[in-house]
Amino acid sequence: MRGLNKVQVIGNLGRDPESRYTPNGTLVVRLSVAANRSYRDREGNNREDTQWFKIEAWGKLAEIMNTYLARGDRVYIEGRLQTDRYEKDGETRYFTRVVARNLIMLGSKG
Repeated sequence: MRGLNKVQVIGNLGRDPESRYTPNGTLVVRLSVAANRSYRDREGNNREDTQWFKIEAWGKLAEIMNTYLARGDRVYIEGRLQTDRYEKDGETRYFTRVVARNLIMLGSKG
C-alpha cells in the first residue's frame, strides 16, 4: 500500500520568486506564500492567523513561476511536503518546504 503526501495551498506571494540554476542547468524557483485563516476566539472576537509556506519548483513549472508571478499575486499551489535536516553549531535543524507540482494563478493584475 502506498502513502499519500499532498499539500494544497491558496494564498498570496510574500515576495518575488527567487531563481537559480543547478550545476546541470535546471532552473529552481523558491517563493513564500501566505495563507490567511479567519476564526472567532473564545470571547467571540474575530481573529486572523497567517501561515507562511516555503515553496520550491523545478524545471518547466519553475520557468512559468519565474516569468508570470510577482509579490502579492494570489495562487493555488499543489505539491508534496519535503523535510531536510542539516547541522549548524552542533545542533540538528529541520527545514520543511512544499515541492510544487501544479500551479493555478488566481485573480488578475490591474
